[in-house]
Amino acid sequence: MATKDGAESRLRSHVTSVKEDLMTGVSFMIPFVTIGGIFLALAFMVAELPFTAGSTETVFDATGSFGWYMAEIGVLGLTIMIPILGAYIAYAIADRPGLAPGFILAYTIQQEQIIVEAGKVVGISSEGASAGFLGAIVAGLLAGYVARWMKNWSVPSVVRPMMPILVIPVFTTALLAPIMIFVLGVPIAMADAALTSTLEGMQGTNAVFLGLVLGAMMAFDMGGPVNKVAYVFGVALVGEQIFGPMAAVMIAGMTPPLGLALANFVAPEKFAPEMKENAIAAIPMGLSFITEGAIPYAAADPLRVIPSIMAGSAVAAAAAMGLGVTMPAPHGGIFVVILSNTILGFLACIALGMVVTAGAVLLLKPDYEEEAATAEPEAGAAA
Repeated sequence: MATKDGAESRLRSHVTSVKEDLMTGVSFMIPFVTIGGIFLALAFMVAELPFTAGSTETVFDATGSFGWYMAEIGVLGLTIMIPILGAYIAYAIADRPGLAPGFILAYTIQQEQIIVEAGKVVGISSEGASAGFLGAIVAGLLAGYVARWMKNWSVPSVVRPMMPILVIPVFTTALLAPIMIFVLGVPIAMADAALTSTLEGMQGTNAVFLGLVLGAMMAFDMGGPVNKVAYVFGVALVGEQIFGPMAAVMIAGMTPPLGLALANFVAPEKFAPEMKENAIAAIPMGLSFITEGAIPYAAADPLRVIPSIMAGSAVAAAAAMGLGVTMPAPHGGIFVVILSNTILGFLACIALGMVVTAGAVLLLKPDYEEEAATAEPEAGAAA
């Protein structure tokens, strides 16, 4: 029994560690995402101005124009974000020695020509595929673990100073490059390409279902690992010029704080008096696409609040996908709403999510005084 408990404890600890490593990679990636997405979105907006004689379809052909420069910078930001993700996952595991191998390996399997040639070697057609963010995650994890293993090598003192800057990065990259390119890179790239192709073809009911899933994920842990998976998914598609899921993700992330603030103002008797300050703070956080503004409410009453915000975010994201709302910027909330293809549609989906969230939480929650009065006898009986 003790052995089983020990194994479960070690497994739980390892899973927690992996989540933390992934979150480190995502947190370092987000500034690159923001720069790339906003520059690209502004390039599209500039290209649509009357005096530019261009459009979003021709911005990359207008070489030397202002919009072209901004679009190129945006594409670079969205291109580099994926190897940055791999680099900082490895960095979280092995510190500085893992950084360069994680970056190089993640970047290598984004190169279509490398994946195509590797596919020929292993006998799989992989034309036009790259490993995407899934490949970057795998590359970062492997590079980090191998680099950490090498850090523990017993080496002569004369070699020790060269380990973090020469020996570990070079040997880690050399050891993992064949594995990442030939063994893992090709199948991951094909899976990523199939996923992207499926999403490109999603219309009607399928798109609405995708919105439901992404919206619920965004609200489930309000900035935690599940939220970040949905967010990175939307961001990765921005690089593929697919902007619908990003709109759904952003709307779903804005809805929980705003919906709970609305509920608090409409029915203050449902909440503790001190929650009024949280409601005031939740408004700018929600408008800024900071889902963590809902955490104080969820912490106080998770069994009622979490299902309510998941319902509101799921409905809002599904509506956005169904209406074809797009958002080329990966962050910014209300401050980038002008970049959406339909500003009214974007705002209407947020309003719908707010109403559903507020309605659900008010339906489920009793009055605060009634709840507190019920809790006191229960606490006494437990004592």
